[in-house]
Amino acid sequence: MWRFSGRRGLCAVQRLSSGVHHKVWREKSDQACDRALQYKVGEKIHGFTVNQVTPVPELFLTAVKLSHDNTGARYLHLAREDNNNLFSVQFRTTPMDSTGVPHVLEHTVLCGSQKYPCRDPFFKMLNRSLSTFMNAFTASDYTMYPFSTQNPKDFQNLLSVYLDATFFPCLRELDFWQEGWRLEHEDPSDPQTPLIFKGVVFNEMKGAFTDNERIFSQHLQNKLLPDHTYSVVSGGDPLCIPELTWEQLKQFHTTHYHPSNARFFTYGNFPLEDHLKQIHEEALSKFQKMEESTAVPAQKYWDKPREFHITCGPDSLATDATKQTTVSVSFLLPDITNTFEAFTLNLLSSLLISGPNSPFYKALIESGLGTDFSPDVGYNGYTREAYFSVGLQGIAENDVKTVRELVDRTIEEVIEKGFEDDQIEALLHKIEIQMKHQSASFGMALTSYIASCWNHDGDPVELLQMGSQLTKFRKCLKENPKFLQEKVEQYFKNNPHRLTLSMKPDDRYYEKQTQMETEKLEQKVNSLSQADKKQIYEKGLELQKQQSKHQDASCLPALKVSDIEPTMPFTKFDIALSAGDVPVQYCPQPTNGIVYFRAFSSLNTLPEELRPFVPLFCTVLTKLGCGILNYREQAQQIELKTGGMTVTPHVLPDDSQLDTYEQGVLFSSLCLERNLPDMMHLWSEIFNNPCFEEEEHFKVLVRMSAQELSNGIPDSGHLYAALRAGKTLTPAGDLQETFSGMDQVKVMKRIAEMTDIKPILRKLPRIKKYLLNCDNMRCSVNATPQQMPQAEKEVENFLRNVGRSKKERKPVRPHIVEKPTPSGPSGGAHADGSQIIRKLITDPTFKPCQMKTHFVLPFPVNYVGECVRTVPYADPDHASLKILARLMTAKFLHTEIREKGGAYGGGAKVTHTGIFTLYSYRDPNSIETLQSFGKAIDWAKSGKFTQQDIDEAKLSVFSAVDSPVAPSDKGMDHFLYGLSDEMKQTYREQLFAVTHDKLTSVSHKYLGIGKSTHGLAILGPENSKLAKDPSWIIR
Repeated sequence: MWRFSGRRGLCAVQRLSSGVHHKVWREKSDQACDRALQYKVGEKIHGFTVNQVTPVPELFLTAVKLSHDNTGARYLHLAREDNNNLFSVQFRTTPMDSTGVPHVLEHTVLCGSQKYPCRDPFFKMLNRSLSTFMNAFTASDYTMYPFSTQNPKDFQNLLSVYLDATFFPCLRELDFWQEGWRLEHEDPSDPQTPLIFKGVVFNEMKGAFTDNERIFSQHLQNKLLPDHTYSVVSGGDPLCIPELTWEQLKQFHTTHYHPSNARFFTYGNFPLEDHLKQIHEEALSKFQKMEESTAVPAQKYWDKPREFHITCGPDSLATDATKQTTVSVSFLLPDITNTFEAFTLNLLSSLLISGPNSPFYKALIESGLGTDFSPDVGYNGYTREAYFSVGLQGIAENDVKTVRELVDRTIEEVIEKGFEDDQIEALLHKIEIQMKHQSASFGMALTSYIASCWNHDGDPVELLQMGSQLTKFRKCLKENPKFLQEKVEQYFKNNPHRLTLSMKPDDRYYEKQTQMETEKLEQKVNSLSQADKKQIYEKGLELQKQQSKHQDASCLPALKVSDIEPTMPFTKFDIALSAGDVPVQYCPQPTNGIVYFRAFSSLNTLPEELRPFVPLFCTVLTKLGCGILNYREQAQQIELKTGGMTVTPHVLPDDSQLDTYEQGVLFSSLCLERNLPDMMHLWSEIFNNPCFEEEEHFKVLVRMSAQELSNGIPDSGHLYAALRAGKTLTPAGDLQETFSGMDQVKVMKRIAEMTDIKPILRKLPRIKKYLLNCDNMRCSVNATPQQMPQAEKEVENFLRNVGRSKKERKPVRPHIVEKPTPSGPSGGAHADGSQIIRKLITDPTFKPCQMKTHFVLPFPVNYVGECVRTVPYADPDHASLKILARLMTAKFLHTEIREKGGAYGGGAKVTHTGIFTLYSYRDPNSIETLQSFGKAIDWAKSGKFTQQDIDEAKLSVFSAVDSPVAPSDKGMDHFLYGLSDEMKQTYREQLFAVTHDKLTSVSHKYLGIGKSTHGLAILGPENSKLAKDPSWIIR
């Protein structure tokens, strides 16, 4: 997977959310740390020497730094009482061309190794393990291989496979052909069909560069850091990938994948000695130290600013065709290994660009010149020298100069005026929350956070010591009130290493790309002799034979189904009625002093014509001001008193009826315990006195929202295709498409194009009338037991403050089912017998129908979705379909769609909604993929799978079912979906009980032609076959 640093600049700590793991209460949280503190500097353990042992109390961990005696390999262990343990190994990979060699290598090493020579052990291990995460990433200057699991035996198995893959891969030529690029006949079995380029990475990168934000970010890095590895595309430029040879790939592995160039990382509560012993014995003991030559030299500073112009494809969803230019001004900053300077500049970046009180938001976003900040805005610390970038997208070409002038003027103003104390306090408060907030995958967050700095020999432990960095930051500010202004002057005003990059669309961009690809292809084909052509044909057949051959994976380690816990841990909570009749779920959890509040409010009484505007209402509700606060003051208060307040529309399926669902809006927020009264007061003001008068700011938010939706399509095309394909299969599917699908993208485009936005603004108070009251509301609180009494009191105050409808409103849809959520031994009913009653909508007249939609978009790849209406969660067949989806993905679709078809991804899944989805992602094919979906169903019906295949599918499904849940999210299945732990345990038992007969039975019963209603959708380029087929709707 190619992971480019571009996009939104995040504050470093936003990528890091810490805390104690969900299963462990604070008192016990130091066992792993205590064990680690016993190590002594200089101690020798299994070929390693301990170099440093450092407690990091702010993140509840102890850091142990080691080095390997023979090879010099670096090792960092973070001991923490978290049973979701993580391993990663990263290599500094510094390519000097854009053939994508590190990216193709990342794919190819995972295709078989000395100890595990079967094809594709990486994908096979997904089904032989209970991993909570498995992947590999190619960044601009390193390649990382991480996995995590909660099972010690699984950890050993995965570690063995990862070590062998990275240090002793087979790197077979056919695997290079499959994963990288190859010349192959369009139909490999027919030498008369034309030769074309194929390959997984080749198609992945074609897909990646359909994203204009990515094109911009890539050029920005290439042009700002032109001296060395950052001047090339590490993932590979589709026009350069066909220059890569198999020999070059093997050579790159030899020079870069050596322990002397490696950094090992482990995290969690498993014993460090076991990891060191296995890593030394299975890999490092077989190497000697090598002088590494992969370091990135410092970029030479420019003596004067530079300017570049580039082009991209047109955005067919842009709100104004004449305003599709992007421009940014970027500044080179110091080396990221200077930890405190990097920390300071990261905070400074947040102050400059985050939220409506920041100087660049006021100067650029509110200028009305563009739709949103340029890509990669803010501080970027993923390259050896960091950089800061700011600008606008969605501007007119002749406004480039104006934006540049606004950037200069803003820098001058900041140097003159500085920042308000409240702005700085709000930012420091945000860091305090982020250090306390607990994510379920903290190990992954940590390895990503330290990767770049450690890659350039910075100190990863220093980076984690945020407490001391914050203290130092406060001290610098106190001693010198102009501390930040001086940084702005030094790094922005007086910095000649400054790049202005502008990008405008070219209507013929994709045509030109295709033309260049065609020329490259012709050049390759014309240089082939007859013997070469014969060899290509034979190799193509050989590859096809390999891909179709039954794979013996017996050499790979595997867990057994008996290793899966037969029962799941139950979550305790209480339900009490507050302010009369509003049910509140209280779930005591080790939340580290943070209170998580949620409220769900029904949309049942909302008139139909207002439905399409609910997502927009949710986006702007907390951003337009409330009570006596204008939108700037409100933003400041939210930052000062909370960890964020979000509002999102939800369509929640019923567990027992496909045509029944719940519709509503979820209000979520979190805060430090001391700020709970302030947070609840903010919610009261938002509910009772939201401000909908700020027309200019509303326009700004609409433009940003429309731009964001449009930019998100290349990354999420498969999700949009699946939503559209499911639109006509259930009543909930129709509403989901309205709220989150292409329908919503089109609605927002239309609103953003309106010259007079008042009619839309006038809809917001109408929606408020139906939604912001406690007539049909339920609430939940996750906090420590000690915080609960205060939380009960504050929630009660909030509910008493929030109004009720003056008159009883009738639901718009007549068929309402009142459904109490189940209560049982896991909690769910309070001593007084209170329980949550969900008001579901049902549609007895609903008739599913087939619809096929092709959204024509200017992309060179497709996103394909086919949906089938099956059964709801509580039906015993649902568990069989869940296992079947995994089986079809692993044993059929992966081979057909990725290996043979060259798509970046594809598979099958079934969700709570009862919709069975087949999908592909960044796919060079469309109709052929739909045919593969048909073949996959035939394969399932034929029952050509073994008991071993079924057991593997069960392991894979359980790794998702049992993935860790953060303390903030415990009890949410009950609160939102009405699923009790008893129901989930029943489902668990149904998963265990799935048999070969049940799998073939559900395949026949639901997936065959004429059995259930199917829906189809494709997002992608023009397609003459689809255009001629009257059964397809072309949009």
